[in-house]
Amino acid sequence: MRRRTFLACFGAALALQAGGAGAAAEAPRFTFASIDGGQIALETWRGRPVLVVNTASLCGFAGQFDDLQALHDRYGPRGLLVLAVPSDDFNQELADAQAVKEFCALRFDLTLAMTDITHVRGPKAHPFYQWLALEEGFTPGWNFNKVLLGPEGEVVGTWGAAVKPTSAVITRQIEPLLP
Repeated sequence: MRRRTFLACFGAALALQAGGAGAAAEAPRFTFASIDGGQIALETWRGRPVLVVNTASLCGFAGQFDDLQALHDRYGPRGLLVLAVPSDDFNQELADAQAVKEFCALRFDLTLAMTDITHVRGPKAHPFYQWLALEEGFTPGWNFNKVLLGPEGEVVGTWGAAVKPTSAVITRQIEPLLP
C-alpha cells in the first residue's frame, strides 16, 4: 500500500470537512503557532526535507538541542529545515513559550525554527501529530522523538528519544534528500 504524504492526507481531510471535492484541489497545510509569534506553515517548506522533533526543556534528553542545532548548521544551507516542537505532554516543559525561548537561546544558542508549546499526543494533539498517528502509526512515546519528512511531505523515517539527531541512522536518511 502506498503511503500518502501529509499534504495529500490533510487535503483529503479538509475536503471532507468542507463537504466537497473542490476543497481537495486547494493546497493543504499544517501550521504551527511559532514561538516567535505568527505561524509556521509546513507547506512553505515543500521541496525541502524537514526534521520535526517534539522537545522539552527539562527532559534528560535536552542535550539533543545541541545536536539539532548542529544539523541545522550543517544541512540548513543545503535545504534541511529543523523544527523543534516544545511540548509539555510528558510534564517536562517550562511554564510558557517565553521561558522556553529564553532557556533554549541562553543554554543552547538555538537559531532553528521552534513552535509554541504544542500537544503531540492524545485528544488535544496537533493535527500534524494526529495525522502521523493515523497514517504512520507513530505517536511520540517521550520527548525528542524525531520525524523526517521528505521534500514532498512523505515520512522518510521516525526515531525515538534515544536516537541522537546527528546519528548516522538519521544523517544517512537526510543526505540523499539534499541537493
